[in-house]
Amino acid sequence: MKNYISKLTLLLIFTLTLVSCDKDEPVYYLNPDASVDMSLSAQNLVLLKDNSENEILTISWSEPDFGYNAVAQYSILIDTEQGNFSESQTITAGETLNKTLTVAELNKLLLSLELEPEVANNVQFKVKANLSSEVAIESNTVTLNVTPYADKLDLSTTWGIVGSATPNGWDGPDVPFYKTNQPDVYVAYATLGDGEIKFRENNSWTLNHGDNGGDGTLEKDGENMTITAGTYKIVFNLANLTYTIENFTWGLVGDATTNGWDGPDMPMTYDSSSDTWKIIATLKEGKMKFRLNNDWGTNYGDDSNDGTIENGGSDISINAGTYLITMDLNNMSWNAEPIDLWGVIGNATPGGWDTDTDMTYDFKNQVWVVDITLSDGLIKFRANDAWSLNYGDDTNDGILDAGGADISVSSGNYRITLDLVNLRYTLSEN
Repeated sequence: MKNYISKLTLLLIFTLTLVSCDKDEPVYYLNPDASVDMSLSAQNLVLLKDNSENEILTISWSEPDFGYNAVAQYSILIDTEQGNFSESQTITAGETLNKTLTVAELNKLLLSLELEPEVANNVQFKVKANLSSEVAIESNTVTLNVTPYADKLDLSTTWGIVGSATPNGWDGPDVPFYKTNQPDVYVAYATLGDGEIKFRENNSWTLNHGDNGGDGTLEKDGENMTITAGTYKIVFNLANLTYTIENFTWGLVGDATTNGWDGPDMPMTYDSSSDTWKIIATLKEGKMKFRLNNDWGTNYGDDSNDGTIENGGSDISINAGTYLITMDLNNMSWNAEPIDLWGVIGNATPGGWDTDTDMTYDFKNQVWVVDITLSDGLIKFRANDAWSLNYGDDTNDGILDAGGADISVSSGNYRITLDLVNLRYTLSEN
């Protein structure tokens, strides 16, 4: 359906639909002059990360005079100045006539439009009054000049690790190196198998380094480096062409965890977008700590129960539940945020309507993902293997609707992405 429906089309649709009803049924005619007038509470904004939880922008609109007692569902569309709203960001607003966004919410929408942070951009807003899946009235368009901020760190480099010991073998893509607080010193956190590795730039063999003598120094086009299976921290000094490799894992231990105080610990994952360590963990009521390499030589607790961590500190008490747990070694802090676990279900999935296919959380992009083989049929997304919180798609437009219609899919191998921040999903064929 096109974004714009003319007044004449609206009148014809409703007239043809309603006059065909039983002659005893009342006949309603949509007012052809029905309109939505929308306004913004600001014209120019500069968003600051320090104010992320503050309310910053209110979008308001009038209720159309439909000509009869109709109830519309409203949505807000946001697009770039050059866009035509065909690939806009969408906010559902229900039956209300206004919506207020926090700094963080607005910033997330702007970055999803691929706007450049720290640069003033013009964006367009408009509101749709949705009367049915076929009929909608659109408002005027209002422009906002706004400067978003970067909400993620960019620690990416052009360098990576390639080889038979890496998950993707000699063909890549390579295991990435990330920037550190030292110029030309890069770090990678990698789980490797038995095999060989080299360092190379841009996933290409044009510039690569190996170690001819196995002495920790690198040579251009040097020999492959032999690795035994394990999880490692690999530091690469580009300035003096040296490297180090050490066993390295952070994990959760304690009677609240799966394996208790004896371990092995529940492994945490490095998140380069925030330079922190994270894990989604289902815990029992009890206590926990963070420790390095499944060993008590280095461990962190919280002496004051205030979200700060100390080496050798007190055990951390936690209630039973599923959490997104973050450990920040730069600020020596930790946080546990309750989180739902998401999965795909339906007769198109391997588990049918009885068993969910679990999705994995991508910390960097803040989305849920799964690689899955689907058959012809239907799918939905739901939380915690239960129907109390689920999403479908009422209009087959890639926008999630709470409790919405089943999503029809064709057979094939897919990567499914579930974006709960922007309430969108994508199915990309592998």
